[in-house]
Amino acid sequence: MPSRGLGERYARTEWGLFVAALGLSLVGALLVWSATRGDVGAALAVRHLVNTAVGLTLALVLVAVDVRWLRAAAPWIYLAGLAGLVLVLSPVGQTVNGSRSWLFLPGGFSLQPAELAKIGLVIGLAMILAEGRDPYRPPLWRDVLTAWLLAGVPVGLILLQPDLGSALVLGMLTVAVVAASGASMWWTLAALGGTFVAVAAALVVPLLDPYQVDRLLAFRDPSLDPQGIGYQTRQVRLAVGSGGWTGTGLGQGPQTQGGFVPFQHTDFIFSVAGEELGYVGALGLLLLLGFLVVRALVVALRCEDPFGRLVAVGVGAWLAFQIFENVGMNLGLMPVTGLPLPFLSYGGSSMLACWLAVGLVACAERGPASRR
Repeated sequence: MPSRGLGERYARTEWGLFVAALGLSLVGALLVWSATRGDVGAALAVRHLVNTAVGLTLALVLVAVDVRWLRAAAPWIYLAGLAGLVLVLSPVGQTVNGSRSWLFLPGGFSLQPAELAKIGLVIGLAMILAEGRDPYRPPLWRDVLTAWLLAGVPVGLILLQPDLGSALVLGMLTVAVVAASGASMWWTLAALGGTFVAVAAALVVPLLDPYQVDRLLAFRDPSLDPQGIGYQTRQVRLAVGSGGWTGTGLGQGPQTQGGFVPFQHTDFIFSVAGEELGYVGALGLLLLLGFLVVRALVVALRCEDPFGRLVAVGVGAWLAFQIFENVGMNLGLMPVTGLPLPFLSYGGSSMLACWLAVGLVACAERGPASRR
């Protein structure tokens, strides 16, 4: 089938994903401004918008990329993600909040390689599990094993930082992609078991930083750390619960404006929405986030190209788990792991990774074998 012209690729792209992601990003800028207040809040909101503009531009570039080119570049994209993870563990990596996860770049910019490693793993897994096989037959056991080894390397490097939240995202998206490839259910069950074993091992070794262990233990019993994470999670739940149906109004939340919730513009941005936009506003944001996940899975169902289908599944699983974990820790249903809420939380690396994920889904949708 001949490649579509560039203009036709843009004309035939369904822009719902972009509209939803842009709407979330713009609301995120308002929530970041409200959570940080004053001149600092204005500066962070502007940077959030700049990150949005850069991410949107990169996503639009991906729309123009033929999925076959993306498949050909998959090994290099995966290796670039690994290189970033190795670099952050070298002397040039920087430690923030107990995790050696950052690279500080010239001009005051910073980069979290674990976020971009998600892109590399999604593409790498799709390449391994879709390359050169009948799309209607399950992958061979050696392909599945290779896929898990492919995932194990970045997961191991991220745990060394340590960053349990990002490692769990990579693990969950790998489970979803392997399952969607048609592999035996036993592979999926074994993978889930291995994930739980890895988390337990990280606690026992101990691999995690003490404050990260406190986060997990305080989830079960907040009284174990009443002045730290226990206090923080209580304040978050209080903020979410005090918003009522319609909220207190943007910039009017007592918990938010009083500065009672640490890291509110990053980890706990959903509590700002819950308090100041209320149940209705928070539910609206969840519906937009859910639309992104569902849309990625719809693209996977409609795409006949195995590579494009697995890319869309990987993105959908990544966003779904990250949304579930972040909202869950805001509601006290999940332990605090430091995962940002896609498009809403402040953070340049997360914003760029999420917009690239949108571009990947659009690229997969416009692949040479997509079914309209």
